Amino acid sequence: MSDLILFWHRRDLRISDNTGLAAARSHSSKVVGVFCLDPNILERDDIAPARVTYMIGCLQALQKRYAEVGSQLLILHANPMQGIPALAAALKAKAVFWNWDVEPYSQKRDRTVIDALKEKGIQFLDQNWDQILHFPDEIRSGVNQPYTIYTPFWKNWISKPKANLVATLENALCLTEAEKEIAKLNGAIALPTAKDLGFIWDRDLVIVPGEAAALEKLEEFTNSTINEYKEQRNFPAINGTSQLSAALKFGAIGIRTVWQATLEALQNSRSEETESNIRTWQQEIAWREFYQHAMYNFPQLAEGAFRQALKNFPWQTNEEYFQAWCEGKTGYPIVDAAMRQMNELGWMHNRCRMIVASFLTKDLLINPQLGEKYFMQKLIDGDLSANNGGWQWSASSGMDPKPLRIFNPASQAQKFDPEGEYIREWVPQLRSLDTEYLVTGKIPASERDALGYPHPIVDHNLQQRQFKGLYQQQRDFPPLTSGA
Repeated sequence: MSDLILFWHRRDLRISDNTGLAAARSHSSKVVGVFCLDPNILERDDIAPARVTYMIGCLQALQKRYAEVGSQLLILHANPMQGIPALAAALKAKAVFWNWDVEPYSQKRDRTVIDALKEKGIQFLDQNWDQILHFPDEIRSGVNQPYTIYTPFWKNWISKPKANLVATLENALCLTEAEKEIAKLNGAIALPTAKDLGFIWDRDLVIVPGEAAALEKLEEFTNSTINEYKEQRNFPAINGTSQLSAALKFGAIGIRTVWQATLEALQNSRSEETESNIRTWQQEIAWREFYQHAMYNFPQLAEGAFRQALKNFPWQTNEEYFQAWCEGKTGYPIVDAAMRQMNELGWMHNRCRMIVASFLTKDLLINPQLGEKYFMQKLIDGDLSANNGGWQWSASSGMDPKPLRIFNPASQAQKFDPEGEYIREWVPQLRSLDTEYLVTGKIPASERDALGYPHPIVDHNLQQRQFKGLYQQQRDFPPLTSGA
């Protein structure tokens, strides 16, 4: 057996600030990377072409980085539960390292790989937490239980010191040419395109893939946009968010790198207002981690509602309504603008994600799991934990002390797209209309007909009352709270 270590990349498509890769390098200078194109994931029916295209771009960048530091990234197209142990054995690797994941499938897959490696007498190190700042067992309540409410989670989470950056491997790996050639001969393939894998995305990506692009985006955000983040993040017509969600989903950037950038921004802040903006973004990082901890501690979230009473909620089945929602043809301008943005770009502004999710569940009374799946079929940053957490929040089925929120599309548009800029961009047939019509949705029937824009498929006020009536019939709910 050689002193070579195989490092299995999954959601950590970068060289720098990578805890598992750094651990591998501390054991040997001979480290080969591998990424497995997993048919158990790629053959699911909720995989977005934009997301696969972004992932392939990240892998291209990662292969270049491996070459720069003296090694290589191998690509397998196989079930990792057989492919990873087989590759490790063929390379005579002494160990396989990887970073742990919170998702149910990932944990089941990894346990199977561990068993196979044990049978082959190959060492492994899997308990590196790389995608989160605190591992799930570290953030617990006073009675040693996982949190189910964000605010106490945040208070505990922010009080704890965060891990330092992990050293970057610059010219730190040293495979011989013979070793590189042997590695290539043992099941590795050339990196395919997304099209080769059956995913067609013929537009430019709204987010540039790869570690370098993610670092550049982080620097751009923390140098300027973050200083006005608290307010501007809510306006979809403004570029007021970090747009790092895809990079974080695939690990094109390390979460410790991101956190360190917020600390540096705080050090450079010159006002309480700026500090408040930065703290708000730190809270969003904590929200991301809250949902990841929740998925790890409550894997049943992936299958349905967290709150028992919502498990049997009488959601309606109306395929016509659902298709109208998917296509951005509901007759509600802000809803349609958001859905068209996602269908076109593979990305949607976060404020709009809440608006359209509320509309599907509270106006159309359609099962949120259908919307959750459609998002995953479209979004470049589609992530099980974040997507599931957002949809459960919107559907009043998740971890929330005040779960009933009903977004009024008109008031949301008036508040967050007051000039109708966002609506005009994504529903161009309405550009000529007065702003009041756009943001209130009170477009005369004759105007709708002339412009070929659909009439509202439901009445918001009637649907809101119907939802509240159904909601009140369920058990274990607190008193109704005011709508948003």
